[in-house]
Amino acid sequence: MAESGLGAVFLANRDRLLRFLVAHGAGDTAEDLLQELWLKIGTSEIGPVSQPLSYLYRAANNLMLDRYRATRQAVQRDIAWTEAATTVPGQSDQPAGERPLIAREQLRIVQQALDALGDRTAAIFRRHRLDGVAQRDIAREMGVSLSTVEADLRKAYRAMIDLRRSFDDS
Repeated sequence: MAESGLGAVFLANRDRLLRFLVAHGAGDTAEDLLQELWLKIGTSEIGPVSQPLSYLYRAANNLMLDRYRATRQAVQRDIAWTEAATTVPGQSDQPAGERPLIAREQLRIVQQALDALGDRTAAIFRRHRLDGVAQRDIAREMGVSLSTVEADLRKAYRAMIDLRRSFDDS
């Protein structure tokens, strides 16, 4: 940017503009806003300005207001998202005290039940249900027939259904 015109006025009054931004609530973002103003006047096609210092003050104020509005909208969007994402507004969706302990215990029991079915059946179940791999691909990976994969999955599903019923009964 040439050191004449609006750029020269900016450089001559940089400290005054910075103090203006700080005094009007820019706080820690005052330097960032001043840099943004410098870039704006350096890249924009601005015609002759009769009162360049007033123009710079107004532009700095507008940048500060834009930043304030954007921040306020982001906060409101976060609040709205949090309220929409929770089951009961103002209340945590985290499970109550003993629920994580019960869930970990049930997971341990499920893993034991799967392991008791044999390595191949447990591996097929995990690959299909947890990893999302198609049955045909699992058969190819493990070197077994598709009907073997289906039979092992039925066995695993039966064990999981029985476990689920025992969890529901207790």
